[in-house]
Amino acid sequence: MRLPVQRAMQVCPVEVAVSVLGGTWKLTLVKHLLDGRRRFNELGRLVPLANTKTLTRQLRELEEDGIVRRTVHDRVPPHVDYALTDLGRSLAPIVGAMDAWGASFAEGQGP
Repeated sequence: MRLPVQRAMQVCPVEVAVSVLGGTWKLTLVKHLLDGRRRFNELGRLVPLANTKTLTRQLRELEEDGIVRRTVHDRVPPHVDYALTDLGRSLAPIVGAMDAWGASFAEGQGP
């Protein structure tokens, strides 16, 4: 378990959730992975504002925290894909609620 998550466990369950999911683009990555397996470049196209370094770091953290599973397929060129674990899929109702809330908020915040 990552140190920030361990520290959050000493504070509050909300802080644990924020520590696991609060990184840049993490919830967006989970949202896209709810639709099924994705390759790295596909995730990059779905989150065009995220740079490669950030996506790599966030996916590694999600993997370390047990939210995402990274699979390397033995072929040339190498083929790597990402999928949610059971724990990651358990986030579906939370991500769905946040997506709906964000859409509603955005609609009410026009110029």
